[in-house]
Formats: sequence, C-alpha cells, structure tokens
Amino acid sequence: MKLLVIGGGGREHTLVWKLSQSSLVDKIYCAPGNAGIAELAECVPIEANEVKGLLKFARQQSIDFTVVGPEEPLILGVADLFRKEGLKVFGPGARAAHLEGSKAFAKYLMRKHDVPSASFKVFETIDSAREHVSTLAPPFVLKADGIAAGKGVFVCQSVEEAGDAIDQMMKQKRFGAAGERIVIEQFLRGEEASMLALTDGRTISMLPSAQDHKPIFDGDQGPNTGGMGAYSPAPVVDDRAYDRIESEVILPTVHAMNVEDRPYNGVLYAGVMITEEGPYVLEYNCRFGDPETQPILMRLKSDLVPVLVACAEGKLDTVDMEWDDRVAVCVVIASGGYPGSYEKGKPISGLDAVKRLADVQVFHAGTALKRGEIVTAGGRVLGVTALGSTIKDAIDRAYEAARLIEFEGMHYRTDIGAKALQRVQG
Repeated sequence: MKLLVIGGGGREHTLVWKLSQSSLVDKIYCAPGNAGIAELAECVPIEANEVKGLLKFARQQSIDFTVVGPEEPLILGVADLFRKEGLKVFGPGARAAHLEGSKAFAKYLMRKHDVPSASFKVFETIDSAREHVSTLAPPFVLKADGIAAGKGVFVCQSVEEAGDAIDQMMKQKRFGAAGERIVIEQFLRGEEASMLALTDGRTISMLPSAQDHKPIFDGDQGPNTGGMGAYSPAPVVDDRAYDRIESEVILPTVHAMNVEDRPYNGVLYAGVMITEEGPYVLEYNCRFGDPETQPILMRLKSDLVPVLVACAEGKLDTVDMEWDDRVAVCVVIASGGYPGSYEKGKPISGLDAVKRLADVQVFHAGTALKRGEIVTAGGRVLGVTALGSTIKDAIDRAYEAARLIEFEGMHYRTDIGAKALQRVQG
C-alpha cells in the first residue's frame, strides 16, 4: 500500500512511525512532514490546509489510503473531497468535524442529547459577554468558539480577568475569527483526562486513557499551550470511570451525531473532567490528540493499518487491538518563549544519543532540515516518549532522554506524570 499522512507535527510523526512498521505498507508520503518524519517517509511540500493540492497529489501518486492528522483540513472538508473522488481516507467529514470546529455547536449538541457537560451561554458581542460575567461568581471558563491551537481557553478567577479575556478574543482578535463568538461556562472541579475512541459510526473501539498537561510551566502554571506532555494510562480514569465515559459520553455522542445527520467516522476525542459526580465533557476534538498520541501509540502492539482501514470502510467490528501493559510518558521540549513569540533555526544536538536508549522514541514536532542539520522550526519541538514498567520508571526514562537533548533556549516541564505518581503512591 501507498499511504499519505497529512500534517507535520508530533502526532503525525507518531502516526508515520507506527504505520511504517506495517508489512502492508510499501511507501509513505507525508505533507508537509518534518525532519523526523523525513527519516521514515517522503515529505512533500504541501501544507495540511491545501486540500485541493493534497487531492491532486493523492491522485497523481495513486495513494491507496490517506490518514489526516490535524483538525484544520478535516474542518475544511478534506475527507469529504477525497471520498467524493473515490479515495479511501481516515477522518471525519466537515459536518462531523464541526464538533471540534465550533465549541458552541458541541455544547448545544450535548445539552440536546443529555451528554454531561458544564452549564454555559454563548455570546457574540463584547457588551453582552461582559454583562453576563458581572453576574457570575468566579472562577468561570471562557472559550473561543473556533479552533485556536489549544490556546483559546481562559480559566478566570475574577470579573477583571474575564473582561481581559473577552477583550483579547473579541476586541483584539487574538485568535482571529475563532474568537468572534465565545462560550462562557461553569468551572468544574476535578482532574482532566483525554479519552479517545475510534468509530465508524456504528462500532466504537475505546483507546487507553491518557492525560495531557496544557499549561507551559510546572504545577500547571502559566498560559495554555498545545500540550507540554502526556502519559498513558491515566490513573484518574479507573475502571468505573472508563466504563462511564464509554456509556455516558462516547456512545451517546456518536448516536447524537447520527441523529443530527452528521455521521462520525474517525477518531473521537473527548477531553473529560473527572469530578466527584462523574465525568463531564470539557471539549471534543475530531482527531488524534497531540501529545496524547505519542504515549498511546507507543503502547499499541497491533498493526495500526488494518484498524484505520477497517474504520474507514465501516468494518471496525472486524478488528481488535492489543495493548502493552506498560506505562508510556511523553515530555514535550519547546522553544524558549512558547506559547508566545520564539526564534526558529536553533541547531538541535543529542538526538543520536537518545536513539541508543531502549524503549524511547523522540517524535519530532517543530523541526526542519537546514544544510543537513536538524534545527527548531516551531513552538513545540520534540516529544520525548518512553515506556516503563511503572509510571515512575517511564518518567525517569523520558527525562533521562530529555536531558541528552540540547538547543538554545529549550524549555520543558519537569513534572510530567507527577499527578499519576501521586495517585499510584497515595
């Protein structure tokens, strides 16, 4: 088979790494890819949002199967376009991807179909949003309606903070059109987990739990990022919580999308708050998480290709997945200044030393090749991912590897997995 993977981040490197292990695969292309992906696949200079260019390339190369990584091309309808032309593709159509494309749509869907979520209101003007927060007791949560690379969420501890967040989104246009409409919702107390499932619209196959670390600094301090690390499984999701998320969140959501004539085919990702009352959905994503994909796929023992193909063909009930019982931890190494402004082009050293470590993989996110040298090319640069027999073992292995890597201004959190460690030790 000839495969095309769309995207160029850490999630896509992980997908290419896993897909390339399949005996069914002869050749993988990746658009646009990165320096790490280039070691496993042929990178082509087509951006992930250039849907017509991607279609043209897939036709020219007689691509057998396409896997879409990021949300933007899915929201733009790349899967619809490919299917219309008779090309096999993994990922939801645009109407289904609206579940991530609009937080307001997702909230209304959950309210209508009794999926547990925080109470909310939607606003399209600054004055009405400001008036509403003045009636609330903090803390409360403000979200840009559209996609904002994981950074469009503000947890506000005061009315003044909320006013500043409203101005950033609706007046200063920090997130462009994504912030023209905002959702203001109840603050939920608990611990967050990432729950992913594959679905062909009829059958659901749950993936292992994971937990992301959004804020830039240790102790969950500082502004939100796309994710500074993750681990799988997440101890906060015990067997009871896992079963409840499947029965109260994932199944009803897939059913609701069918009822709304938005059949869902691909990865359904629910960001879930585990509260004392049970699981509540914080948000949906229509694709594999980043960085959750890194530890989850490190634990997958099965061939990924037949699973994704079966999902795309509506035959998910014909395949099974086998998982490694060990724990996987991913530590994201970022450029200095991220998630604000940062410099690119910094040479990276130590990658060859990490390759000599057992059960460790470095997944490239924001990297590029410059005159034969791997350099930084993004905010999140690398995802150092390790397997271990225990959470402590996996954490130690990941940080041992991270300490071998160097580039100017690099930054990473030193507490990835700490919450899991407290739970298993406590």
